Amino acid sequence: MNSDVSALRSIAQAYFDAAYEMDAEKFAPLFDSSSSVTKIGANGNVSVTPIATWLDAVRNARAPKEQGFQRDDHVLSIDVEKDLAILKLKLQVPPHAFTDMLSCLRVNGTWKIVQKVMTSST
Repeated sequence: MNSDVSALRSIAQAYFDAAYEMDAEKFAPLFDSSSSVTKIGANGNVSVTPIATWLDAVRNARAPKEQGFQRDDHVLSIDVEKDLAILKLKLQVPPHAFTDMLSCLRVNGTWKIVQKVMTSST
């Protein structure tokens, strides 16, 4: 269990680094290729975006690091049950503050994000 939590904390740190740099190539290995990003869309309905599409959007976003913003990211919780884990993270990509719930599965011995559910505020 401790090694799982350690591995999941490493995923969270890599996720925070990728977000601060808005680096799709750093995000990509954290996710399973079949994963998606789910949120409430502008129309108020559930919006599900395949990970490849979301990574393309990341490639076109301005990085907080490049804009001179300070990092503000936190692991709020890690919950592990056998080969399933949920990471609850808080991070800033100004002007937004995000809360991300990352569902992870241990795939062939390696933890991968299989679903990202997010919300944000300004």
